[in-house]
Amino acid sequence: MKPQDFNKNVNHPLQSYEWGKFREKTGIKVIRGGDFQLTIHKIPYLPWTIGYLPKGKLPDKKLVEELKKIGKENHCILIQLEPNVEKISNLKFQISNLGMVPAAHPLFTKYTFILDLTKSEDELLKVMHPKTRYNIKVALKHGVEVIEYDSDEAFKAYLKLTEETTRRQKFYAHTQDYHKKMWEILKSENGKSMINDKWKMENFNRLTAYLLLAKYRKTKNKKPITLVAWILFTFKDTLYYPYGASSTEHRETMASNLMMWETIRFGKKLGLAKFDMWGALGSDPDPKDPWYGFNKFKQGYGGKPVEFVGSYDLVINPVLYNLYKVANKIRWAILKFKK
Repeated sequence: MKPQDFNKNVNHPLQSYEWGKFREKTGIKVIRGGDFQLTIHKIPYLPWTIGYLPKGKLPDKKLVEELKKIGKENHCILIQLEPNVEKISNLKFQISNLGMVPAAHPLFTKYTFILDLTKSEDELLKVMHPKTRYNIKVALKHGVEVIEYDSDEAFKAYLKLTEETTRRQKFYAHTQDYHKKMWEILKSENGKSMINDKWKMENFNRLTAYLLLAKYRKTKNKKPITLVAWILFTFKDTLYYPYGASSTEHRETMASNLMMWETIRFGKKLGLAKFDMWGALGSDPDPKDPWYGFNKFKQGYGGKPVEFVGSYDLVINPVLYNLYKVANKIRWAILKFKK
C-alpha cells in the first residue's frame, strides 16, 4: 500500500506511514494493518515483546482478534492501545467485553488542549488569559524573534537545548540519535514551508516536521542566541507540538510565550484547522504535579480541554502479564530513586 493511501485511513501522526518508517530506522518492528499501525518492542535479555498501538481507532472485536493473532505470532506479553478517540457521554465502549484492562503503565496523557485555528488572530487573542497576552507583548518588546529553520546548525541548537532541558527538569527523554533519525525522515522535503496550494496538496496526507527557534539579541553588536526550540508536526488538518526545549538564560524575555503564539500563527498560515498541544493534566490538576506549570502555560492560550477514552492493555499472556506489572513497578521505583 502506498503511504498516501495508508494515511487516508488513520488520523494521528503516530499512526502515519512516515512515523512507522522512522520507527523502523530506530530498529523497532512495525506491523501495518488496513487502518492501524503497531510497533513491537523487545524486552531486553528476554524472548518476549510488548506491542504498542498509540492513537488508533476505537477498538472493536475484529481489531482485537487481529491483534491477538499478531501478539501470539510475535511473542507479545501484551499490546497496549491508546485510542485517539474523545471520551463523550454517549460513547458505548466496554473494554471488558473486548478482553482488555486499564493499562498498567499508560504512555500517553489522557488529556490535551485543542485550539481552533479557524478563528481570527483577534478572536484567539481574546480567549487567552490576560497574563499570557501580556507575556507575548513583553517578548515582542525585548525583540525576540521566532523563525522557521531547516539547517543542520539550527537542528544542533535544538539538540543542545533538549539536552539542557532534560538535565534541568530531570525527566527521561529520547536519545540524540532518536531525534536525528526523526528529523531526517520527517522534516519538510521542500526546505522551509512553501505555503500555497501545492504545499497543501503534497503535505495533507503526509506527516511533516518543522523546526522553529526563538532567538534573542541582547545588544545590536552581539550574536543572537537561541532561547527556545520547538519541533512541530503537521498531519492532515492539524498542527501538533510534540517536542520543545528552552534555555534558562534571559527568562525575563518570555520567549516561550511568543513561541507558542507564533506557532499558532504558523498553523493558521498553513491553512490548518486545529492545534493539538500534545498533552495536558486534566480538569483539576494537582499543583504539586511536576507538569503543573507546563499545563498552566498551555492553558493560558484558551484551547479546549479534551479527554480521551484512556489507555488499555490487551493481555496476550496472562501469567507473564502479572509478572510484567510487578517488574515494571520495581523498575520505575528504581528510576525515580536514581532521579
